Amino acid sequence: MIVRVLRARMAVPALILLALVVLCAILAPVVAPDDPNAQDLLTRLRPPGWTGGHLLGTDNLGRDVLSRLIYGARISLFVGLAVALISGTIGAVIGIVAGYRGGWADRVLMRLADVQLAFPSILLALAVVAFLGNGLWVVIIVLGVTNWVSYARVTRSSVLSLRERDFVLEARAIGVGPATIMRRHLLPNVFAPLITIAALNVASAIVVESALSFLGLGVPAEIPTWGSMLADGQLYLGTSWWIAVFPGLALMLTALSINITGDAIRDAVDPRAYRR
Repeated sequence: MIVRVLRARMAVPALILLALVVLCAILAPVVAPDDPNAQDLLTRLRPPGWTGGHLLGTDNLGRDVLSRLIYGARISLFVGLAVALISGTIGAVIGIVAGYRGGWADRVLMRLADVQLAFPSILLALAVVAFLGNGLWVVIIVLGVTNWVSYARVTRSSVLSLRERDFVLEARAIGVGPATIMRRHLLPNVFAPLITIAALNVASAIVVESALSFLGLGVPAEIPTWGSMLADGQLYLGTSWWIAVFPGLALMLTALSINITGDAIRDAVDPRAYRR
């Protein structure tokens, strides 16, 4: 599968860019040139350049934009991965139970998914965060419990075709319990498409977290994020464009890289279904 992913025309540049973002996030204390929260009003709104030690310039409080970008990558990637893990776990469990058990369990769980889809996830996240207050884990939990439907639907569709396969019927015939069948026989066979959905979900979670931070409902203000950097720079677009442009580019390129990688994984998992 790795070879198939690397054969995709845009996958290699996307993977390289994504690897650079991940490395910068992991090695932020080593790579970042300055403390992301260190203020120096004497150097505020300094433009990008090699002079002055601020490669990407400084913001309205004299903080180094490059350092804040690097530390902001930590938050964005952590939120995206955590949300994908929570959503994937909830969705996989609901989808397997609905697809294997069928009957009333399937009807109830799928109607619950329909109710979830009736509420736009971003508006639901805004309402819950505004009610509970901002915070990193609040954002992660809210986004995690509002993005499980796609996992559940894909898992249910796969399980509906798998539950009548010979290996499942044989396990049932020798007395293997439903919980064991779902865990040991069905889950491994639906894992590949879930990985594809998770890759796309990471990108969407990063964008939504940035939107919440832009509105002041994301993580606390003392933690640098790309969304909060965009919010800080919106008032200076006409004079100090770099404050908002660089985090916007980082957000766009990271989300694009994850989406391209997700598409490549999808094609590698089932190349016949997505042949162009």
